[in-house]
Amino acid sequence: MRKFDRPRGFTLVEAVVVIVIIGIIAGVVAVFIRMPMQGYVESVGRAELADEADLALRRIARDVRLALPNSIRVLPDGHAVEFLQTSTGGRYLAADDGADDPANNKFALDFVHPSNTPVWFSVANPMPSMFSRLAVGNYIVVYNLGTDYDPADAYRLNNSRAAGINIAQIRDFKSDGADIRIQIANNPFGAQNPTMPSPNQRFQVVTGPVTYRCETQNGVLVLKRYWGYEIASSQPDPPSGGGTRSAVLVERVDSCAGLFRYTGRVAGERNGLVVVSLPLRSRNTADPPIRLVHQVHVDNTP
Repeated sequence: MRKFDRPRGFTLVEAVVVIVIIGIIAGVVAVFIRMPMQGYVESVGRAELADEADLALRRIARDVRLALPNSIRVLPDGHAVEFLQTSTGGRYLAADDGADDPANNKFALDFVHPSNTPVWFSVANPMPSMFSRLAVGNYIVVYNLGTDYDPADAYRLNNSRAAGINIAQIRDFKSDGADIRIQIANNPFGAQNPTMPSPNQRFQVVTGPVTYRCETQNGVLVLKRYWGYEIASSQPDPPSGGGTRSAVLVERVDSCAGLFRYTGRVAGERNGLVVVSLPLRSRNTADPPIRLVHQVHVDNTP
């Protein structure tokens, strides 16, 4: 009678040997794959941080370039910067032009006679786009020299002791073809002592103050943008009051100290430099922070 072998499985020793071999192969593969994968994850995290920081720095730079000359101010520890943002500017009609003719809707900006009632002045050779950039409630500023330079300090708008200042609120504006006339709520320029007309008859239109501030929100450091608040003599920290609005510009800031630095506060310095040093952390707290530094040139010619 023919004898057949009975079917057999594998022994425990064979299973253990296979498991050990698979483990050795997996370990060897992991050694070669782990570092490239880790490098990829880290590079993606750094790229994400760099994109966030670059976007924030570009937004800050865009706003700073629209700052009223000599209006930038930074808190001592550098965690906040404030400035008066402009929308447009031009040249005002002056009495020296010899063209002050109210009968023909030509009004010179008066630096002699103060007024508590609305007054008009004409824009000399206005740009076509100026009219669309004007708004009731904006401010006209002439020859701003900056904080502590009275009476040429636009931040003194709401100072009750400021008799003659270099800023007035727009109440109305009109255009007749190529001519633009602007009405201001009063004429503080004539009350300045001494009067401070612009040597080049220049004026700027200010929409309001803007602040970038590093602060804690929900347990993490964030960089926020504030706007819509009132102009104040001293730098607010943080800005507040009716109409104040804010938005988070970037999260996961590593440190607020020394975030902003500014050179150019001395009157007569026509150029300033805002240095923004922004350190950010990735979502993986074990990764080191990255720091992007951006310098913004500021033209302080009033």
